[in-house]
Amino acid sequence: MLIVHRFAAAIAMACIATFFSATVLVEIFGSVESISTVKRLIVWPGLLILVPSIAFTGASGFALAKGRNGVLVSRKRKRMPFIGMNGILVLIPCAVLLNLWASAGVLDTRFYVVQAIELIAGAVNLTLMGLNMRDGFRIRGRFHTCI
Repeated sequence: MLIVHRFAAAIAMACIATFFSATVLVEIFGSVESISTVKRLIVWPGLLILVPSIAFTGASGFALAKGRNGVLVSRKRKRMPFIGMNGILVLIPCAVLLNLWASAGVLDTRFYVVQAIELIAGAVNLTLMGLNMRDGFRIRGRFHTCI
């Protein structure tokens, strides 16, 4: 179960980091066509990879934490629902809308407001997932807290 958890978490983080960096880079250096291509790839096949990896990360994490207590486990448990809801309620709808608008060539103020929301939500999820990873390493004894 631990291997599934680690693999799924790594895939989820890699997806979000790739979506985030691709979005920023294509906005700086790309054309309208390349923006549309990135938005399309984020939705398909990107979400097909991301959504199950987050689901497997959460499910395997809860299974691994079953019967365990402690501050670190509690923190991870509290973050995971927020990560999932942020993905379902913010990131997925933003990705779908941005793909629709970009494919129609509509890169207006509305597009960039939604994209800003998507980037902020993605950064929040990356941060929370990074904190969960750090705490997971601490639970396993890989990192020690220095005081």
